[in-house]
Amino acid sequence: MDTMTLWHMTPLEFAALAFAALLVGFSKTAVSGANTVSLAIFAAVLPARASTGVLLPLLIVGDVLAVVTYRRHAHWPTLWRLFPAVGAGVVLGTVFLLWADDGIVRNSIGVILLFMAAVTVWRRRTSERQEDPDEVTTRAGRVKARSYGILGGFTTMVANAGGPVMSMYLLSAGFRKLGFLGTSAFFFLIVNVSKVPFSAGLGLIDGPSLLLDAALALFVVPGAFLGKWAVHRINQRLFEQLVIAATVVGGVQLLVR
Repeated sequence: MDTMTLWHMTPLEFAALAFAALLVGFSKTAVSGANTVSLAIFAAVLPARASTGVLLPLLIVGDVLAVVTYRRHAHWPTLWRLFPAVGAGVVLGTVFLLWADDGIVRNSIGVILLFMAAVTVWRRRTSERQEDPDEVTTRAGRVKARSYGILGGFTTMVANAGGPVMSMYLLSAGFRKLGFLGTSAFFFLIVNVSKVPFSAGLGLIDGPSLLLDAALALFVVPGAFLGKWAVHRINQRLFEQLVIAATVVGGVQLLVR
């Protein structure tokens, strides 16, 4: 894999990656979707495809911290509805990575994120009430879960950008703040761990990338604690606005890079 090692990296480049790693921890325990900024930073410092392999283990570290923090708030019926479709999306994303170049990957994910954000804003403005997660068992609810699941699996495989897609789904399903964070924590821990064999098989994870991860993981932990401190000081409406804003920023960044 064509990636820089610690020994070939300038202090400024490492500082940028360290900040991105801190944002990973923050996004996992506070504003999900904020790690799209981390994705952009990693892709700017490292080769775009290689950056996804370096970022994945850091995301898993953040996922573990989020699960420890919010494990009591997970909504498992929602997770079981999503997993089959997500698995299909991961397989599609793996096939896509076999032939797509960096430009196609970035543009595809950017368009998907902006579309999901627009749909979510439209639904929230036109709907008379939010759905209850326990009530999303109708045919329309199942179709929505499968659609978001496939998109989430696809985007998380090709660019580690599944967070915003799943954020849009959880917001549209009416999750409150802690339920949102607890459900997404378990979701991404399971999905990201399942992606490791695929990423390794594609050559995106190797010895040098793991060594770089070992150094950067030290910055994920304080980011997670900062997020845990901040989330209790953010009201529900602001929380939702920040999630949507982070999704839009991430989508635009992917399109203009």
